[in-house]
Amino acid sequence: MSHSVIVLVRHGVLPMELGLVHQLFGSARSAHGEPLYSVTTCALAPGLIRTDADFPIRADHGPEALEHADTVLVPASHEEDESYTGGAYTGGSYAGGSYAGGPYAGGDGLPPALAAALDRIPARARIASICTGAFVLAAHGLLDGRSATTHWLSTDHFARAFPAVRVEPGVLYVDGGRVLTSAGEAAGIDLCLHMIRRDFGAAVAADVARRTVVPPHREGGQAQYIPRPVPEPDSSSTSAARAWALTRLEQPLTLRELAAQEAMSVRTFSRRFREESGLTPMQWLAQQRLAHARQLLEETDRTVDRVAAESGFGTAASLRQHFQSALGVSPRAYRATFRGPGRGSA
Repeated sequence: MSHSVIVLVRHGVLPMELGLVHQLFGSARSAHGEPLYSVTTCALAPGLIRTDADFPIRADHGPEALEHADTVLVPASHEEDESYTGGAYTGGSYAGGSYAGGPYAGGDGLPPALAAALDRIPARARIASICTGAFVLAAHGLLDGRSATTHWLSTDHFARAFPAVRVEPGVLYVDGGRVLTSAGEAAGIDLCLHMIRRDFGAAVAADVARRTVVPPHREGGQAQYIPRPVPEPDSSSTSAARAWALTRLEQPLTLRELAAQEAMSVRTFSRRFREESGLTPMQWLAQQRLAHARQLLEETDRTVDRVAAESGFGTAASLRQHFQSALGVSPRAYRATFRGPGRGSA
């Protein structure tokens, strides 16, 4: 039986966020070509739902669909003046709105119909939000005591409205186990691919990414998308240093060596690197080494010691420390989870 994904839409939904869920989960196939997910759109009342574009979408299912969910996705809505009790589509489009999160963004709780819909979700189901859909989860108490993120334009507002939530403003998504949140619209792609990877392994997620022509994993966080002052005209990219480092991840690279690839001082290189990527050079390097280690664990039979050496962490102890810090699991546990079916383990 396929994994049931239910998307709960509200008036003012962003078509891109709804479409990406259907595209990504709908593209996931088993080795025999069978669909791994079924995706259903529901609303608080069946019928036409306004979007933030000049066309509506039709939801044929009401909130009762949530009772059969394995995963629930809550996209953002740009419409802030709805009572969320349903109602007929009256034509036109919603051209206004902002990333403020809706009428419950002040921490006053959800409208009764929306709260009742969320209460239908089974306790076993996973719940995730895209962009400011996180405001819905937070207002219902689902993020209390948890880490979460949302669009960078709204993180300050989100933190003030929901002090019980630990806001992580710089990341593309946060996996809190049962409850997950993502940053702006495109970060929903990163989150969906992560959930596919978690459910069915790296090979399936990579195949979905290839079909959709997106990277299986994006570097950095949303800090790189926050507007900054235009750099001075004579500034140059640090891409050559990154390309150079990616072919030498197993070596003990230094900041001075990276800067030398761009003929820059360490100070200038570090500043420009952070402007371009949102990360320090050493943070980026650790991230690339971790990604390489994950790939080796997923796709090869190499021992943990050898994976540590080939990914630049040196020792198995160092690799375990980085895995535990970044992913909350050991390398062996990660391999057991994401190793493709029928493959051996070291």
